[in-house]
Amino acid sequence: MHEVLQAEETTPAGIKTTTTTVRPSVPTVRNLAVDAYRGLVMLLMMGEVLEFAKVSAYYNHSTFWKVLAFNQTHTEWFGCSLHDMIQPSFSFLVGVALPYSIRSRQRKGTPFSRMLFHTIWRSLLLIALGIFLRSLHSSQTNFTFEDTLTQIGLGYTFLFLLAFRPVRDQWIAFSAILFGYWLAWALYPAPGPGFNYAAVGVPNDWHHLYTGFRAHWNKNSNLGQAFDVWFLNLFPREHRFVANEGGYLTLSFIPTLGTMILGLFAGQWFLASAPKQPIRRFVTAGVILFALGLLFHFTGICPIVKRIWTPSWTLFSGGICFFFLAAFSWIIDVKQWRGWAFPLVVVGTNSIAAYLIAHLWEGFLARNLITNLGEKTFFILGPGLQPLLLGATVLLLYWMFLFWMYRRKIFLRI
Repeated sequence: MHEVLQAEETTPAGIKTTTTTVRPSVPTVRNLAVDAYRGLVMLLMMGEVLEFAKVSAYYNHSTFWKVLAFNQTHTEWFGCSLHDMIQPSFSFLVGVALPYSIRSRQRKGTPFSRMLFHTIWRSLLLIALGIFLRSLHSSQTNFTFEDTLTQIGLGYTFLFLLAFRPVRDQWIAFSAILFGYWLAWALYPAPGPGFNYAAVGVPNDWHHLYTGFRAHWNKNSNLGQAFDVWFLNLFPREHRFVANEGGYLTLSFIPTLGTMILGLFAGQWFLASAPKQPIRRFVTAGVILFALGLLFHFTGICPIVKRIWTPSWTLFSGGICFFFLAAFSWIIDVKQWRGWAFPLVVVGTNSIAAYLIAHLWEGFLARNLITNLGEKTFFILGPGLQPLLLGATVLLLYWMFLFWMYRRKIFLRI
């Protein structure tokens, strides 16, 4: 079979072109390594129902449970846990998937203008969905823009436009984003010695405040905080916005775009090297980015802080993302060990559905399991493991529903 493609496109430079091609039909083949990596990320997010922190509190002398609990929570400021890698991985994988999506649409003859319209629509939908999920327990719409979906939505259209630029321009944009963002924060006045941190929700006994030049990146006393005090109060609110309890910021979408650009590079490398896997390039990029992030942190140039997505965090976490991608590609595509990854692929191919399930179903499922099976059912391993057993049952139900969708080829797309 052959496909005839004829399409008029308008490039970002404003040049209209009409192309006609006749070529053998190429079936769309999914990248299982990417799907498995995405599935792991979503399982880590859904796995919050396992409540390792509660189990660790019960077995408070167990190093094993302490390690699991640490890696299921976000670090308070500097540092990185496995849980901290959920959002950068999800953002990175958005970039990885984009070249595949563009290639698929181009093969179908979709003009650039239609792709751009769909991209803008997708961006707005992601932002709206993020706000909706953040408003579930509010008496009115909670306009906030620091969660994963809104952060991706705010940067996605820019990422799409960059995908049509030469690679050199993409690297320039990546560098300019990180350097410009760092410079803006460095030039913004740092909090003085008499700054009232308690007024912006930072306890007096909080042990993560920086001094000297690093103070530019202290919690709720920085450029991003000042922007949010102005921006978020433009929207109707129950109470005037003063500070985000966790220190998260709207402006983090800018360095998050840097994370997505790193994913864009990875996706382009996948396509350029096919059918081979660019694992060496992934590892090299991972080592360089990881080392740069640590260098900037320990020299005091820019601390690694996930909650405010510092440029050094973009580099550091981006390096780890490349390590994950290299590992999945080597195991699944080079060694051809694929069977073990099926449970991850089931989740990874329906990531938006998994995201919604984790945010909407947890309380409903937990309540009804206790109601219908009895509370004692989940105490059969003892009170210390009750949260784990209940959470594991909820997680299994999550996966079974996603498996049902997978078998019936029901994939939620935006």
